Amino acid sequence: MRHLPYILKHLRRNWVRTGSTVLAMSVCIFLFCTLQTFVRAVTWNLQSASATRLVTRHAVSLVFNMPIAYKERIAAVPGVVRVAKVNWFGGTRRPNDFTEFFPNFAVEAEPYLEIHPEFIVPEDQKKAFLADQRGCLVGRRTIDRFGWKIGGTFQLESFIPPYRVGKPFDFVIDGIFDTDLARYPGTDTSMMFFHYKYLYEMTNQRVGVGTYVVEIGDPHQATAVGRAIDALFENSDAQTKTETEAAFRAGFVSLAGNLAFLLNSIALAVTFTILLVTANTMSMAVRERRTEIAVLKTVGFPSGLVMGLILGESAALGALGGGSGLLFGWGLIRMLPSLPFIGEAVRGFPELGLSPAIGGLGFALALGLGLGAGLIPALLAYRARITDMLRQA
Repeated sequence: MRHLPYILKHLRRNWVRTGSTVLAMSVCIFLFCTLQTFVRAVTWNLQSASATRLVTRHAVSLVFNMPIAYKERIAAVPGVVRVAKVNWFGGTRRPNDFTEFFPNFAVEAEPYLEIHPEFIVPEDQKKAFLADQRGCLVGRRTIDRFGWKIGGTFQLESFIPPYRVGKPFDFVIDGIFDTDLARYPGTDTSMMFFHYKYLYEMTNQRVGVGTYVVEIGDPHQATAVGRAIDALFENSDAQTKTETEAAFRAGFVSLAGNLAFLLNSIALAVTFTILLVTANTMSMAVRERRTEIAVLKTVGFPSGLVMGLILGESAALGALGGGSGLLFGWGLIRMLPSLPFIGEAVRGFPELGLSPAIGGLGFALALGLGLGAGLIPALLAYRARITDMLRQA
């Protein structure tokens, strides 16, 4: 620490170059943290997928529904414990206005809640919900977002043509569900559930089932049970595809292509570029101070200490760039939901924020970049002879 003033003095020696290098590194860390935050947000709910749950859908596309009669046949497959109907409703509070959107599903309530223990509902609220056809359960994040309370009402109108009945659906908030993230990481508490029967009757019994959520007794038999379910309907007009819950959710992520690979590739390219910039900065700084380094060695400074001072200077650049990059990233990520256009897209991501893990990784990357960029110039200074450095000055 006693040599820190010396290091800071050299950083101020050419403040334009130091400032531009810190800015470049902060942009690198900012992009890295922001991109990794998006990757984490997109794949966040994969953590909550259970090995004992399968999802059965139409083999062609989720756009097509399956007959209601499939439920009893699926339930009869050996290894199946429970089956629940689930339809994505796609309702909005105002027609075609997604600024206040939140995920909403029509579910066969009782078996669905038994299959999903991560949705924790007080018993009295659960009973009220099961007894009220217009009732719904709303996640804590959405409740806090809109300031809703138990007993409140709201309306949703679906953008899906079969669910448009000429008027909005009315809902009463009968319960609020929370979760235990320590036991069930990745659980989304922004969702809303209502009774499948309400949807079925409001559409004059014209809708089928979008997906069947299937609970199995032995996760090791997931593949065999899935094949048995699909075999039941392989000669029907509505063939099925059954997969694990994790594979089903991962399919939604893959709809946008290999997003994680793309974002990580961008971060890697930016990181490599900034490494070259920082290495060039440190090389220039060492070349400018050849005489100074020679004098330090002449008056008794060991070569190892000289090398440490140069590495300390490069680490200081990394720390400054990393700290400012984290600050910029934290601020922008907090601002994203309130921005026009972009905010509408990112509000649907649960737990969107700069996590300590990503922040720590970003800062470690900045330090690594700084030390990596200063390593070769520091080694050259360590090995340089006093006479050679004075002769080149």
